[in-house]
Amino acid sequence: MKLGSSLRKHRGGGGSRRGGGKGGASRGGRSGGAASLGPRLRLAGSVLGIALAGWGLGYLVATRLLYPAPPPPTNLVSVPDLKGQSVGEGEANLIGAGLALGPVDSLLHPTVPRGLILGQTPLPGQVAIRASEVRVTRSLGPQTRAVPDVRNVDASRALVVLETVGLLVAVDSVDSEIPRGRVVSTHPSAGSVVGLPSQIRLSVSRGPAQVLMPYLLGMEEAAAVAALDSLGLVVGAVEEVSRDGRDAGLVVDQQPAADTPVERGSAVRLAVGRRGG
Repeated sequence: MKLGSSLRKHRGGGGSRRGGGKGGASRGGRSGGAASLGPRLRLAGSVLGIALAGWGLGYLVATRLLYPAPPPPTNLVSVPDLKGQSVGEGEANLIGAGLALGPVDSLLHPTVPRGLILGQTPLPGQVAIRASEVRVTRSLGPQTRAVPDVRNVDASRALVVLETVGLLVAVDSVDSEIPRGRVVSTHPSAGSVVGLPSQIRLSVSRGPAQVLMPYLLGMEEAAAVAALDSLGLVVGAVEEVSRDGRDAGLVVDQQPAADTPVERGSAVRLAVGRRGG
């Protein structure tokens, strides 16, 4: 055997033994740390459990012995619904329920009639201590205005006046002797007291009614006058014209011409054949 080979084997064996010694020492250290941590965890858990138990016990003592909750009241009653009743009816219902009428407030309301209850405190269905007061609010009804007199006023100006006081305006057109575009009447009439908002109907003139001018040529003068009168027209000037002895007393011309739209009350000019000439 060579001397170098023997030395190498000797050194290798010693290293292995040294390595094995270090590994055993490391495993021994980890096992010892885990064993020492267990008692500390158990101690901490015990302390936490004792603290929680003490807090729970203290809470029970405080809430049950030192500061117990008051017993529930036995004198509570349900609040009735008073909406839509008069104040007198509402007070009677409150007394019947074991309550009393408190302060009464008032306010304007556009739809609820005057004197009826709008609201209350406490609300219906809530509970209140017996003999306690219930505050109510009653309606004063809608705000009111007198209808302005806008008769014979231009329609556009009348609209401004009526809408300024809070009225809603609907416009109708009617035949009238009043000039076109002016107010004939209002409904409700001028001076009537109405609640706000209320609608008022405004009748506006479209002028006198129109008729078609009848055909009068060839008619006797008296018959032509009667026809015009039946349509609300009047005879203006009547001119006699020479027709060489023909058409005596008959209408030979008319103004306006037949089928012309004219307003009632308009004057019509006639030309009649001269009699005896």
